[in-house]
Parts: sequence; C-alpha cells; structure tokens
Amino acid sequence: MTVTPTQQDLTTTVPEAAGVTKRSRRVLAEEGGVLGALVVLVVVISALHPDFLQFHSMTSVLRDSAFVGLMAFGMVYLLSMQELDLSVGSVFGLSAVICAMFIRAGVDPWLSGLLTLVLAAAFGALNAGIANLFRLPGIIVTLGTLSVFRGLDLVISGGGPITISAHGSFFDVLGRSVLGIPTSVLVLVAAGVLLHVIYRWTRFGVLVRAIGSNGRAAEYAGIPVRRVRMQAFMLTAGLAGLAGVLSVAFFGSADPSLGTGQEIVVIAAAIIGGTALSGGSGTVIGALLGSVLITVINAGLVYFGVSANWGTLVTGVVIIGAVALDSSLRNRLFRLIRPRRT
Repeated sequence: MTVTPTQQDLTTTVPEAAGVTKRSRRVLAEEGGVLGALVVLVVVISALHPDFLQFHSMTSVLRDSAFVGLMAFGMVYLLSMQELDLSVGSVFGLSAVICAMFIRAGVDPWLSGLLTLVLAAAFGALNAGIANLFRLPGIIVTLGTLSVFRGLDLVISGGGPITISAHGSFFDVLGRSVLGIPTSVLVLVAAGVLLHVIYRWTRFGVLVRAIGSNGRAAEYAGIPVRRVRMQAFMLTAGLAGLAGVLSVAFFGSADPSLGTGQEIVVIAAAIIGGTALSGGSGTVIGALLGSVLITVINAGLVYFGVSANWGTLVTGVVIIGAVALDSSLRNRLFRLIRPRRT
C-alpha cells in the first residue's frame, strides 16, 4: 500500500501533537500556577510603584532569590523522595564562613571555593550516612545537624563576621555582573537548566521519582535506595555550599548568622513551585519561580512600607495555601481518573 504524503504527515504529526499536549498539560499543572501568581504580583506592585519595574530593582530581586533558588533545587530532589533537609540554612552559613576563612588564611580564592563545595557535599554525606546507618528519616537527622552545623559555624568564626580583602578574579567574576545581570543569577539559571535535565531525563532523576512514589517497591525492584539518598543529600548540601561561596564573592565577607531560618524559605520555594510533599514528582523550574515569588513578596512589603517582620508570616500563609491547593488538585485529579463502578 502506498502511503500518501497526507497520510504520512498524519501518522507522524498526531503522536507528536499528543506528546506536546501532554507536556503542555504537565507544565501548566506544575509551573502554571506559580508563574501566574508571580505575574499578577509583579503587575500589582508595579502598578502602584512603577519604579519596581526598573532594571536595577528587577536584578536586585533576582540576585536575592539566587541563594534560596539554588538550595531549593536540591530540595526538589529530596521532597520527590519524601525526604527533607532542615540543615540547608546552616550549611549555607557554615560554607560562607569556611570559604572566607580559607581566603583570609591565604588560600587562593578559587581553591577556597572548590574546597568549600567539597566540604559542603561531605556535610550532606554525613546527613545521609547517619540516616542510612540508623534507618532514620532525613528530617530527624537534619533536625539535629541543623544545630550541629550552626554551632560549628559560631565556634570557628568566633561568633563575629569575617572580613576579607575582596580583590582578584574570584570576586570580579562571581561577585560582579555580566551586562548588568549578577553572576549569581546566571549561575542560578545555568544550575536550574542542568538540574532540570537531570531530574527529567536521566537515570538518577528517574530513580529519585521512583523512590518517592513507592520506596518499598523501589527496594524490591533492586533500586539502590541508600545510594540514591546519599547522592541527593550530597547534591542539596553542595548547592547550599555553592550559595555560600557566591555570597562571599558578592559581599566580600561572611556572617555566621547567614542562612538562619532559610530552610523554611527553601522548602516553601520548592512546594510553592509545584513539588509534592507526597513524593514522586517535582519541578526544578517551579522551584526557581517559587524562590522568585517569595523574594518578590518580601520586596513588595518593603515598597508598601510594611515591616519586614511580616515577611515570615506571609511566607507561612503562602506555604499553607500552596499545600492545600496541591492536595485539592491531586484529589480532584484522582476522582477524574478513578474508574467508575458499573
């Protein structure tokens, strides 16, 4: 039988169109809500304060969201496995202090940054190692290491800020801007794209989602659950370390209080972005949008002259709303796809 061009086009176009539709629905479900909320919020703030849309203001918001966004990327992986790392804020602050102390001791700044990343990943390995050894949930282990890392931070820094001479290529490259865009923002975007690809289309990403969907079944299927957990915790802590290194490059100093309470904001960014607490699914791009949304909320409070203390309250309300909405949407979807009894 001879296939006409029209028939051939249909046989290739229909599956492709179906695939595009499926992907579009997934993106709309996961990132559409937070993107819409972000757009509405920016429009409302800029309508009342037009200077909010100035390039400097926008880049400042993006720069402030970069540190949270990097840590939220790792949290997406952990939440997808039904895990949590409550120590990311402490690792963030401790990494900044370690990097600054290396530089002040005369170590090359680039090498200092690399050593800091290695140590940060080691902190994540410690979290996962304890969890694997004693068969404990990550949230229990990191509830303890949150204080351990913060205490170590205060001990080695003496409880005071560490100032360094911010000169050299390390600070010029990582602490400055490229065409007006902060380097930290460029790093955030690059890391987001890379981790999105890893999460969606690599074996590691598939294993993470499989473990979160059904951990016991994953073990029966021969998936190395403990090893994947170790890698996910190391990734999350390493990203917190990267955020700490970038903060040193930008501020030219390190404060031991840096990152205090940030674990809540990081978790909020991931959840608001569309990552389910129930595990099995998540979105790195959504975490990026969630971190920007939280930063815009805090910036908006400043523009409206509201005390910064309200930022924590608003973040908490947004978390509750996001979790409630996620649960409602999932229950509705379940009712739609559940087979009806005849």
